[in-house]
Amino acid sequence: MPANKNAETRYKILDKLLARRYANYTMEDLRRLVNEELLDILGEEKFKPVSIRSIQYDLNYIQGEPFLADIEKYPFNDVSQNNPNKTVKKTCYRYRDRSFSIYQQKMNDDEKQLLGEAMKLLGQFDGLPHMNGLEKLRAGLNIKSDRQIISFSKNPLENSNLLGELFTAISQKQVIELHYHTFSELDNVRQVVLHPYLLKEYNRRWYLIAASDDTRKLLNFRLDQIDKFIPLPTRRYLPYIGDLNERYEDIVGVTLYEDRPLQTILFWVSDASKGYVVTKPLHESQRHYHGEKEETLHQQYQMLKGGAFFSIECIENYELIRELSSFGKDLIVLSPDNIRQKVFDHVVEQCKAYQRSK
Repeated sequence: MPANKNAETRYKILDKLLARRYANYTMEDLRRLVNEELLDILGEEKFKPVSIRSIQYDLNYIQGEPFLADIEKYPFNDVSQNNPNKTVKKTCYRYRDRSFSIYQQKMNDDEKQLLGEAMKLLGQFDGLPHMNGLEKLRAGLNIKSDRQIISFSKNPLENSNLLGELFTAISQKQVIELHYHTFSELDNVRQVVLHPYLLKEYNRRWYLIAASDDTRKLLNFRLDQIDKFIPLPTRRYLPYIGDLNERYEDIVGVTLYEDRPLQTILFWVSDASKGYVVTKPLHESQRHYHGEKEETLHQQYQMLKGGAFFSIECIENYELIRELSSFGKDLIVLSPDNIRQKVFDHVVEQCKAYQRSK
């Protein structure tokens, strides 16, 4: 699509003009009318008139992919403005099909197949709203999909409808009363009033991210902890200020401590595990050091033979420490000291647990 930011607006204006049955527009007419509407929309300060050449480019563009508009060029005898008794031959433009619009196109077979796969993908999340309506749409468009191409792992302990029901509560901005339990107290059902914001998947589990009604503190709840929830329509919903997804980009997992700083964590990975870390990064911020920087690090940490050096930028939480510890001797945290010490303590406690189990 042309880079001009007003291109989409011109297409909409041209689409309307080309669909008119009782008007006969030359290229100059189209240019004039497009400019008039652009002036009304943009105002004098932002308006820049388009040329005949721009209109020609626009018509060529909407005749190609993805619009495939069938624009006919036809002769028209108009009355001369200078001499009412004389006619002037003009070349005019319009859609060949009077019902055509570049914004109201029928789906081709590939698009129908793609929509069918998208609907099947959504269908794996039981309880999502409007799925019955989507199924009616699929049937009405005669969309067929015989086999599943994308499959998600499911936790069989989770309430299969809860994900979709919470999705609805979040999308409708409902305050909820959550009834949940902990793994250590299965019979003790607790209650909390929440403002739900986000459903997040981590390590094959789904979590609800929400703010407590009384403290406004962000909390997370595993879906397999939740027994039920009750919408509270009379309560005023308080949206999260800022971009919550962006905030969660700074952590591994789902536990967010808003008062902790972002830290750059440098670590070494052995030859046996570096391929795994390269192809499955511990975090989106992961960097793999090469060249001069890698040589400097090898000189600084000469006791570490071979392997590779990486870094990530994260806020410390339990999931981060657990992830770094999970590699055992094949991953050594080098800095900062607080993260290095916590991983060390985690590994030491694990060794003690093994010794006690003898």
